Amino acid sequence: MRAVSTSETTATTNPWAVHAEDLRVRAGRHLAVDGLDLTLGTGVHGLLGPNGAGKTTLMRSLATVIKPSGGRLTLLGQDAGGHGDLREVRRNLGYLPQQFGFYPRFTVREFVEYMAWLKEMPKAGLAAAVQRAIDRVGLTAKADARLKTLSGGMLRRAGIAQAVVNDPRLLLLDEPTVGLDPEQRLEFRELLRDLGTDSCVLVSTHLVEDVVAACTEVVLVNEGRLLHRGTPDSLIAEGDDRDPGDSPAERGYSAILRKHRTAVAR
Repeated sequence: MRAVSTSETTATTNPWAVHAEDLRVRAGRHLAVDGLDLTLGTGVHGLLGPNGAGKTTLMRSLATVIKPSGGRLTLLGQDAGGHGDLREVRRNLGYLPQQFGFYPRFTVREFVEYMAWLKEMPKAGLAAAVQRAIDRVGLTAKADARLKTLSGGMLRRAGIAQAVVNDPRLLLLDEPTVGLDPEQRLEFRELLRDLGTDSCVLVSTHLVEDVVAACTEVVLVNEGRLLHRGTPDSLIAEGDDRDPGDSPAERGYSAILRKHRTAVAR
């Protein structure tokens, strides 16, 4: 059993892994997240929105890669608005960006071990944690293969392995299913459900069906603002046969965006 840190003790008084109030985040000169209020707790949360909606910028701010330009952000019970030491938050954080860097000559095992070291995981049990992460993403047979020899889908799974190696209390996955085949996507959904039983997982994706199948909650943003939050069923209920989409969930997604754009146009 791992020791409970001071920040974890503090976080028990706050059930939210993510708590944002009037959050504003810039991507260059553009205000990509504009006055967002959001709280996220244990479970799997799907982040949806069109291109340019601010999803990646939001994920990067929650991953402590970029600092908010305004508002308040608390992660795992600790202020993450640009003040104080964020190392404890980062030890309990897992993050898969849209594009992640790696050393091509590293093996899968070496890559996951290196990322575990960067997260300051204790040496005791490290090898077992690395193997477990590799097994969870279905790369057991490729554990000692060099990254440069892997397919795009396998590389993505290696990226997921490094994100989950520390059993993070907050897991952020930006377009994690890119390059995965249909069978791998089904396996990934099962992994998400497992991870969401005792962690807060936020998955950003364009695949509405993945969100409906694997997530307990849907968060839809556009132009950096929250448009809809609720269960997958609540998303489906927003649409009807007149809305574009190949499934009830896609029609609900289209309906919410259409209503928002109509309201803005007025």
